[in-house]
Amino acid sequence: MLDKLRQFISDVVSPTAPDELNFDDGGYRLAATALLIHVISLDGEPSDVERRKLHSLLETRFNLDAATASRLIESAMLVEGEAVDLYHFTSVIMRSVNEEGRLRIIEMMWELVFADGNVTEFEENVVWRAADLLAVSSRDRINLKRQVAAQQVETDPAS
Repeated sequence: MLDKLRQFISDVVSPTAPDELNFDDGGYRLAATALLIHVISLDGEPSDVERRKLHSLLETRFNLDAATASRLIESAMLVEGEAVDLYHFTSVIMRSVNEEGRLRIIEMMWELVFADGNVTEFEENVVWRAADLLAVSSRDRINLKRQVAAQQVETDPAS
């Protein structure tokens, strides 16, 4: 069953961009998406805003069309539901993604944390743990948080 899932993911999201030469067969995308789903699921059912933000991030950051992003989310939801800890995902990412890519994943996590306008300590803790497992320094993690928070203020018309 896992082989079929791996083959499906490989067929759907095989890397093609030159900056992705450090990545494996696309498994890092599934692992990253599972981490992102974990973040938005911490406080219950993901909101529509969080779901739209997840879709948008996957389409823009991974250069996917909407249908492929949807399939990736469906697969990641299955994998995330079976995982017992973050290491399952971060170990795949560590083997496949360079430092810049790992920073982008943490940035994506922060973007989802801020998407609904309500940052919880559980969400912050998951980002902190994932960053630690991805060898992202505390300084970089905090700087990314501040950067995303500042962008959120700039784009939020209620501010």
